[in-house]
Amino acid sequence: MRRDRFLLVVTLAAILAVDAYFVLLPRLRIWYHLPKSGCTCQGVDGSTGHGGWVRQRQPNATSGQGSKLERLLSHPLYNIRLPEIAPHERLLEKEELLGYYKKKVTRWERQQKLYVEAAAASNISLPGQPVTFDTNASWLKFHLGINRYALYSSDDRSIDMLLQDMRSASVIGADYTQDEKALKGACDCSQVVKPSGHHLKLALKLQDFGKAMFKPMRQERHEETPEDFFYFVDFQRHNAEIASFHLDRVLDFRRVPPVVGRLINISREILYATHNDDLRSVFFTSPANNTCFFAKCLYVCKTEYAVCGHPDLLEGSMSAYLPGLSIAPRISIPSPWIRSYTFTGREEWEVNPSYCDTIKRLYPYSSGNRLLNIIDMAIFDFLTGNMDRHHYEIFTKFGDEGFLLHLDNARGFGRHSHDEMSILAPLIQCCIIKRSTLLRLRLLARPEYRLSDVMRDSLGRDPLKPILTEPHLQALDRRLEHVLRTVVRCVKRLGEAQVVVTDFVEASMGATEREWEKTRSQTQRRKDG
Repeated sequence: MRRDRFLLVVTLAAILAVDAYFVLLPRLRIWYHLPKSGCTCQGVDGSTGHGGWVRQRQPNATSGQGSKLERLLSHPLYNIRLPEIAPHERLLEKEELLGYYKKKVTRWERQQKLYVEAAAASNISLPGQPVTFDTNASWLKFHLGINRYALYSSDDRSIDMLLQDMRSASVIGADYTQDEKALKGACDCSQVVKPSGHHLKLALKLQDFGKAMFKPMRQERHEETPEDFFYFVDFQRHNAEIASFHLDRVLDFRRVPPVVGRLINISREILYATHNDDLRSVFFTSPANNTCFFAKCLYVCKTEYAVCGHPDLLEGSMSAYLPGLSIAPRISIPSPWIRSYTFTGREEWEVNPSYCDTIKRLYPYSSGNRLLNIIDMAIFDFLTGNMDRHHYEIFTKFGDEGFLLHLDNARGFGRHSHDEMSILAPLIQCCIIKRSTLLRLRLLARPEYRLSDVMRDSLGRDPLKPILTEPHLQALDRRLEHVLRTVVRCVKRLGEAQVVVTDFVEASMGATEREWEKTRSQTQRRKDG
């Protein structure tokens, strides 16, 4: 009898164990991974409708499902909750911005009418180019979303819509950019560095009155910059502009204006759309019957510097314009680590290992985040291989605490076979880095979030894919390891508390948040003690 009872107890225990393992335990796992608050509902496929990049918050970021990019964006480090943005922390007010652009639309329509009348008087028929000014246009939403932290928020759906609009919207106007107009067709040939450079860039106006900078293709993707080229005479690459925007997003900096690739019909969308006689004068037909054009600057005013369509189609990058300087002033500041733009000169930072000690005592690098932002920019430029960062820009409204704009990245991704360590000089010499930046870099070095894989996925959504060749993607992983090893050396020499600086104030990150907060508290106690 006792033996029967024993067998019954063992049988019941086995049934309970099986039930717990197959029923109770899975429910507990699901409960554990659910967000502590808020709705978790999403669309059927969570997509943006534009092949978009908007991050999707999923309960289990490491489930192995989905692309590495999607898993990266679901990681807690990419879902940091910033303080609610106050009105004074936004770059522009909606009513002010709309009033400004409505005046510009009225002026544009008036100029168009005069131009058509002048053409009719000369018996020239011009197609109509009406402006469709939409107060809900994606580029307007982009401008209104700029705040003191970044150019756009991490979950801003208007960015993917803006990329879609720039790749497909009709072009109604083409002109030189303002900096090229300032040259008035002349270059100072006594200087090594010519203001216009070996590149062409045009300002294109889209039908919804949005504006984008077009940089045409100048170099094949598989071509490397020759070893004997100085950085200041290198080509400007349209694919580098595109790849830099995607890398900036992957790093969660959000300091590069949106960029997308596009095929442009340079006859219909530039030559026939421009009212600038100087721009029209540089168009010609090549012996191969292709339409070509070149820069107006005197030293490159030759057909051998031209870019040509096939016969009219030409690929290039379309970069969204920032708000005009009259409504959103910016200032350009020389980088403390500016390079010598001569064949023989060297700057102080290149010969003085203690150069950063001097910089730390100078305004505005002696306090605040400016120096940390410079180091962010140096890491970004090192990953892309861009040696041509001679200036940086900030919005004047945000003052010393504003973020740095990472503009003009076309000289990146020139040499995949070489890692230019001098670009990392700010990090090497100052030995400080934002904790948020370091945590994301460490994450991107892990196999499940490998930087090259994430970038390959992100760049695969651009219409001109492939944007980067495999050697360039592999170089990103190699350079990331260089950055992390530099930080390790700094920590061994100075200690983590002095090297790693906490910069974010609030997050929703579970265990990662607790680890981060614990480190921040320990650092603060050391300072107080």
